Amino acid sequence: MTTLSHQVDLLAELAEIAPDSTLAQARATRQAATDAVQSSYLALFAPADAGDFPLAQRLRLAQRISEWHGEPRLAAHYAALLERQGDAPEDERLPVALAHAERLAFQPANANAQHLQALRQAGWSLDAIVTLSQLIAFVSFQSRLLRGYRLLGGKTDDAAAHQPVTAGRWRTERTTRGGRHAPPAFTRQELGWEPWIAAKPLAEFDDAGRALLERFGHADSDYFRLLARNHPVLEQRTLADRAIFYTSGGLARQDRELAATVASKVNGCIYCASVHARKAAQLSKREAEIDRLLAVAPGGALSQGQDDAWQAQITFAAALSATPPQADAGPLAALRAQGLDELALLDLVQATAFFAWANRLMLTLGEPYL
Repeated sequence: MTTLSHQVDLLAELAEIAPDSTLAQARATRQAATDAVQSSYLALFAPADAGDFPLAQRLRLAQRISEWHGEPRLAAHYAALLERQGDAPEDERLPVALAHAERLAFQPANANAQHLQALRQAGWSLDAIVTLSQLIAFVSFQSRLLRGYRLLGGKTDDAAAHQPVTAGRWRTERTTRGGRHAPPAFTRQELGWEPWIAAKPLAEFDDAGRALLERFGHADSDYFRLLARNHPVLEQRTLADRAIFYTSGGLARQDRELAATVASKVNGCIYCASVHARKAAQLSKREAEIDRLLAVAPGGALSQGQDDAWQAQITFAAALSATPPQADAGPLAALRAQGLDELALLDLVQATAFFAWANRLMLTLGEPYL
């Protein structure tokens, strides 16, 4: 049995963050986010009850996902835990889950309802599918945090030149699985979202689950009642979201929302982009620039037509959102030249990385409608 330490800050250790560094100080300023990220990791890999999703299978999946996202240190961490735990038993569930995880790593917008049905047919329960989705999305986020932290700490592993990351593809079906009109393109319009597997009825939650949904004001949301099939993970994810986006100082809130929009453009998540582009436009009063970003076609340059400050932020956020991430010292230097300090850079890394998590949940569990 693997026992994880609740005291060790895993990402600080893997990123080799010096305790007296400006990055360590910035993370201490954002301690609530640091704690929620670590607690999310523990909720997934040291749960009180793993249910029908054994820990060994979780670790094997996490190792492969880390490799796909270009983080050998994180992959080695999960491999070491797996060796101590004992390898995952081979059954018909694991190959289907690995194929699903690979799809979400590289082409998350290609996920569809049939893929969830394939998981069900392979023996995955609804609760386990939600936990699997959270695990895939969380390790995608965790990998980008590690990349960003190492970059901020001056520990880049390569100096290879990369082409700017461009807008990804998105779903273009005219109707949703439920027969509603689907948005044909990115928009600031308010959208709905329908799940592909059943959200859990509020009456079926235990007291802790109902209290969690009511605490965060999500009792009426299909999306959150679906994620609440694993409410310890949902709780920590929600705390991470709030700690990353709703704090004072550092990167302006409008720029954090811009980063979320850029990540959503790279990953092809129309729903997430609609929410965060709307917020970015409202806060910045720069509707034309946000609409220009939303209108970029697949393969197009995301930063085109923006001012120098937003060009630098968009270029960095897009590079960090690629699979594997391509953010390196060049885009970081451009941000520093624009005057971003360590706390603002940390906010940009964390806001961008979070949407590797958010997009993959939205894209794998349902779809938007007009």
